[in-house]
Amino acid sequence: MSFLLAQAVLADFQQRFGYEPLLVRAPGRVNLIGEHTDYNGGFVLPAAVDKEMTFAVGLNGTEKIRLVAHDLGEEFELPNAAEISPGDTHWANYLLGVASQFQLRGHAVPGFDCVFAGTVPMGAGMSSSAAVECGLAFALNQFLKTNLEKMELARIAQFAEHTYAGVQCGIMDQFASLFGRDGQVVRLDCRSLAYEYFPFDTNAARIVLCNSGVKHSLASSEYNTRRQECERGVSVLQQHYEGIGSLRDATMTQLEAVKGELGGTVFRRCAYVVQENARVEAACQCLNAGDLAGFGKQMYGSHAGLRDDYEVSCAELDVLVEAAKAAPGVFGARMMGGGFGGCTINLVAPGKVDEFIASVSKVYEEKFGLKLETYQTTIVDGVGVI
Repeated sequence: MSFLLAQAVLADFQQRFGYEPLLVRAPGRVNLIGEHTDYNGGFVLPAAVDKEMTFAVGLNGTEKIRLVAHDLGEEFELPNAAEISPGDTHWANYLLGVASQFQLRGHAVPGFDCVFAGTVPMGAGMSSSAAVECGLAFALNQFLKTNLEKMELARIAQFAEHTYAGVQCGIMDQFASLFGRDGQVVRLDCRSLAYEYFPFDTNAARIVLCNSGVKHSLASSEYNTRRQECERGVSVLQQHYEGIGSLRDATMTQLEAVKGELGGTVFRRCAYVVQENARVEAACQCLNAGDLAGFGKQMYGSHAGLRDDYEVSCAELDVLVEAAKAAPGVFGARMMGGGFGGCTINLVAPGKVDEFIASVSKVYEEKFGLKLETYQTTIVDGVGVI
């Protein structure tokens, strides 16, 4: 946690509003393996990391909601907390959406003040939006004494993003921000929402993100196409096999048997998802055994599947993964997130991090003429009071 940032947010709040707030931190997240499996009812393996959003929140005794984005130097005010609706101020909608979800559950939300700032890099796929939502949800749960469970807070944050930010996200990002645990990753079953923790020793491997700095325009349209292709695969499978609710229930043997009906493209999409779920399971076994090389092998397999079968990678991400393979001290690497840009996630031996960054940065600049931005992260606890 950045104490300097927390002090700055606290001082801003006190100067503006003149009373003592509740201070809350909400982490961003990484996903070590399990990509595009969430909306197919599969498994993901995220962790909360030390790039965080910091909040100062307090009830102000009026009907007003007053929001301050400290980093941007911007303010937003709503005259009546009982009349919340989406506004024109983009960042404010993530917070207003959370307050609205409490109201929809029958909890009256009085006027409140909120100043927030963060160290989660924007656009790097570390879920700054989920951290914003979860931080306020946690604070309001404290103030309103609603005693909602963490999973319900995750749903509140997820639905806030659906309804006020217009992003139809899964629950993984909000889940990871709330359920993170220091020194552990958490495997989430996106169908049942059952979860299990696995040890991750950041003294044995550092998590380093390499930001390609690009976001290709294909991302949003291709995301929807992939969902449709997976749904088409499920509908074909259901005509032949009982008990297929999603690709989570399918096997490679079943897919091979209906390959002709699926067609090459849909078959590859479905095969990737089935194999990625198996990779998440194998990766968790590797963590229990302390086998980082084995874990890294699953990461490389994940990237190859995303590149060749799911076709959501891009030249920049592929170059970063290949450069990581050639660098010293790297256990594994893969693209992270929706694809067509964003970050790669790399597991690197602690003594080799500087050498890794220098090596990969050199390759990337020579290939694309772009400076590579990197972030080193450690695994931390989920949302909590500072």
